[in-house]
Amino acid sequence: MAPPIIVTGAAGFVGYHVAERLLDRGEAVVGVDVFNAYYDPALKEARAARLVGREDFTMVRMDIADHEAFAELVKTSGAKQVIHLAAQAGVRYSIENPFAYERSNLAGHLSVLEACRHAGVEHLVYASSSSVYGDRPLNGDGFRESDPAESPVSLYAATKRSCELLSQSYAKLYGFPQSGLRFFTVYGPWGRPDMAYFGFTEKMLKGEAIEVYGEGRMARDFTYIDDIVDGIVGVLDHPPAQGGHEVYNIGDNDPVGLMEMISTLEAALGIEAKKVFLPMQPGDVPATFANIDKLQALCGYKPKVKLAEGLARFVAWRRESATRFAANIDAI
Repeated sequence: MAPPIIVTGAAGFVGYHVAERLLDRGEAVVGVDVFNAYYDPALKEARAARLVGREDFTMVRMDIADHEAFAELVKTSGAKQVIHLAAQAGVRYSIENPFAYERSNLAGHLSVLEACRHAGVEHLVYASSSSVYGDRPLNGDGFRESDPAESPVSLYAATKRSCELLSQSYAKLYGFPQSGLRFFTVYGPWGRPDMAYFGFTEKMLKGEAIEVYGEGRMARDFTYIDDIVDGIVGVLDHPPAQGGHEVYNIGDNDPVGLMEMISTLEAALGIEAKKVFLPMQPGDVPATFANIDKLQALCGYKPKVKLAEGLARFVAWRRESATRFAANIDAI
């Protein structure tokens, strides 16, 4: 059998779905996750439980920043492809707990790079973020990978841009191909409770008011999880040339205003939200908009699920999940 593919952050939102897709197409997968308490680990445990029961999947509980342990794992697994999705996420949390980002995002990424280059990994795909573009206005063409990414407005964004630069230097120095993916607001079933659509849903189901930042004038390029996975797997299958490093936007190419998102969620839930309008929060940006021409040219990437359908699927999952681990979700 072919060597396994290592997926870091496999108990996380995106990592869980990527691991499932790889297993569905017959790959062996080694998942790595530290199961931290940034949000209730019960949700991570529930995702992991669905993976652990599948043939050809192995879950390893490990901090990727433990560079000796992670290097040994990559070496002994024989993996030639690594999808690195583990990170400390969240713009606002980076203001409260900056050193979590230093360890997980900076030390963690460096640990992955070192392990890959010593083990002869042939392609590293890693998660970056649309936040690297900083505070900039929308335009009709969207944010392009060639646009400047030199003015991050949050520590989270700064760490993600730093990871891109680390990867660029390692590709040049050591010759193994790397692909970075700038994610744009991923949503869907099994999602992260710290994301607005998830938090709004929880409060609306309880009859509580939702906090609408930026007076509701923000816009995001909401991208459904299945479309994100299509792009990740497409990039995995199309590595750069030896020593190459490429960065790709992976989004929906269709920004939606925050108030439109809320009204769409209200329709999916059948509940009108009580709203409290608040100013922009430190580190937030007013809008994101992915130009996806480069990714389309590489692998034919084309988002299929629009916001109304995607939020309806999320709400259906949330209602069904209440019978399985609602107590844990409600505690988040």
